[in-house]
Amino acid sequence: MASNQNPIVARVGDHDEVRTDWGRLVWHVSASQGNSEELTTGLCFINPGQMNDRHLHPDCEEVLTVIRGHIVHSWNDLEVEMQEGDVIVIPPNVVHNARNVGSTMAELAITFSSAYRSTQVIGDGDSRQA
Repeated sequence: MASNQNPIVARVGDHDEVRTDWGRLVWHVSASQGNSEELTTGLCFINPGQMNDRHLHPDCEEVLTVIRGHIVHSWNDLEVEMQEGDVIVIPPNVVHNARNVGSTMAELAITFSSAYRSTQVIGDGDSRQA
C-alpha cells in the first residue's frame, strides 16, 4: 500500500475465517484480503487437546505469539513448550505445528513476511497445498 493512499481498516466482518476439525484461522491482512502487498496476519485458535497439521511455508518467515493458552510447538524433530506471551520465529521450509496441551482454547497471533504466503501441509509421506 503506497503511503499516499487512504488507510484501509479491516472490520470484524471483513476477515476471512477458515474452520477446521482442530479449531479455526481468522485472516486479517494479506494480498487476498486486499489490504497488504507485504505481509499476512491473522489469529489461530486451537481447541484443547487438538493440533493443526504439520506444515511448512517455502516462501516466508512466520512469527507466532501465544496470546492465550499453553501449546507444544514442533520444529522439524524438536518440540518446545510455549505459554502466554511467548514468541517464536519460524524460518522458511521448517516443518512445524502447534498442539494445545492446555484445558482452554489456545489463541495464537500469526504474522508472515509475505502477503502471498503459501503453505505445504505435510502428511503421512505426502504433502499438499493448503
